[in-house]
Amino acid sequence: MEELEGQIFDIISHSGTARADLYDALEAVRSSDYAKSDKLLAEASNEMTLAHNVQTKLITADLAGKTDISLLLIHAQDQLMTTMSEQTLIEQMIKMQKEINALKRPE
Repeated sequence: MEELEGQIFDIISHSGTARADLYDALEAVRSSDYAKSDKLLAEASNEMTLAHNVQTKLITADLAGKTDISLLLIHAQDQLMTTMSEQTLIEQMIKMQKEINALKRPE
């Protein structure tokens, strides 16, 4: 059970870090700091990969009948899926903000 709880907290932690990086990337692009925004997007993507890898292990274990479903596991899954959705939206928002920033520049 301790191993499962560790994996659950890994998903929550990586998802939370990714979410923070995504919102920081959006804020950076609003200030036209594209290098910082790109770096944060890459870090968020890495965190999401780490979370997804743990999720894949848990899904594989579940298929083998070796996972106990708990409210904490459901919470971790919810955090991951929400962050995945936010990642898609924020990436689009960053593209739009770059377009807005380009229109604001004096020629």
